[in-house]
Amino acid sequence: MALRGDGLLTHDLLPGEKGPQDACGVFGVWAPGEEVSKLTYFGLYALQHRGQESAGIATSNGEQLRVYKDMGLVSQVFDETSLNALTGHIAIGHTRYSTTGASTWENAQPTLGATAGGTIALGHNGNLTNSAELVELVAERYGSMRRGELARGNTTDTALVTALLAGDPDHTLEATALEVLPRLRGAFCLVFMDENTLYAARDPHGVRPLVLGRLERGWVVASETPALDIVGASFVREVEPGELIAIDADGLRSTRFAPVERAGCVFEYVYLARPDTSIAGRSVHAARVAMGRRLAQEHPVDADLVIPVPESGTPAAVGYAAESGIPFGQGLTKNAYVGRTFIQPSQTLRQLGIRLKLNPLREVIRGKRLVVVDDSIVRGNTQRALIRMLREAGAAEVHVRISSPPVKWPCFYGIDFASRAELIANGLGVDEIAASLQADSLGYISTEGMIAATEQPASQLCTACFTGHYPIELPPAHRLGKFMLEQSELPLGSPEDGLATLVTGVGGAGALDHP
Repeated sequence: MALRGDGLLTHDLLPGEKGPQDACGVFGVWAPGEEVSKLTYFGLYALQHRGQESAGIATSNGEQLRVYKDMGLVSQVFDETSLNALTGHIAIGHTRYSTTGASTWENAQPTLGATAGGTIALGHNGNLTNSAELVELVAERYGSMRRGELARGNTTDTALVTALLAGDPDHTLEATALEVLPRLRGAFCLVFMDENTLYAARDPHGVRPLVLGRLERGWVVASETPALDIVGASFVREVEPGELIAIDADGLRSTRFAPVERAGCVFEYVYLARPDTSIAGRSVHAARVAMGRRLAQEHPVDADLVIPVPESGTPAAVGYAAESGIPFGQGLTKNAYVGRTFIQPSQTLRQLGIRLKLNPLREVIRGKRLVVVDDSIVRGNTQRALIRMLREAGAAEVHVRISSPPVKWPCFYGIDFASRAELIANGLGVDEIAASLQADSLGYISTEGMIAATEQPASQLCTACFTGHYPIELPPAHRLGKFMLEQSELPLGSPEDGLATLVTGVGGAGALDHP
């Protein structure tokens, strides 16, 4: 009798079980004479993997800032009409995954604020760890009245930074930024702009990637190098940790606001970044292939076929197959046209075992001893459903190999993992996890093997989610948390609209409210 699908819904089989998510993607361009809104659109398209909850673009024509943002994917938020309305020579863009504040329109970016000399729009990738301290600083400097984005219901650390950059009449935005940036703790890559200048800043630890590129008639900053490639910009260098870059009609200038204390996120190499990205001079694809080779050395097994979990497991599976001599094959096919879906299947559909994203190639895997390579295990639900699906399709054995160590600790620097209590490696040993997943065997790469594959010094990487060692000091637990800024007891009073004096263009009267 043929086995039926179990109907489990996972992030790769069906929605409902998400994997680790990054904070955001940011993009900025200064290019007189170019269609900067469309350059930003395509830049964000290349960064869509870093955030799929909302997207936004701000532009300036030298006199006025315009912002357009909404919930959804880049291709869902923007069309020709909206992009044509975003005119100017400076633009910044943002794709969001929420790590501080809920996934709402009010929290979409870029944020907008009034400054002493004009207007600021800002996009942020990362997560600040001293948000509670920054709330107190905002109240101390500007009074207890909520201003700007904070007055409009924004509950993100990004809104706090925007409020602090408001400054005073005696300081330019650049001078204010150089005073505010050293006060920020945690991970941050910022792109921001006023009417005339594009800015980019990266935290002193360089937790998240940020790169600088050159156009024939301008400059580009972006979270990852593929965003430079897609708009035809040449890679110049990384934005250095602790560096503020300003770009305007006078050219590019760089100022250091803090000394370098490198602690780049190793999980960018494992999963978060695109494989065609380069971080700190190391190809992410090459690092993942090397992780697969090391995995084969550390955890060999007699098998007939190495298959990846598409797409994130593919480079490591290639490396495992090459090192082990076991043939590489595609045992799972992926529907390339399925993005996020908000339609929840009924119980009847669940029982049918419907799978939107992955389906087994039965003729490839039937009767085979499989090595299944994936990048990480968080809760284990995804792998459990996948193994059951492969067995139903006729696999003789399923050996799971993971190209990162067990995830045991939460991230406070911009990755949204499950809570520590939900992490399967927190309560079970490797053999117990294998039994829970119903795998014939399970092997994780060692921390040392993973780090070696990045070709970066261990002292310059953050491995907190694997080791529990946090390179940036954390505040007490009660001053941390995704929804901390939504607590009613925070020392910010009733709203005072700090944006009321901004001029709105045609059709822009409600741009600061939900569309």
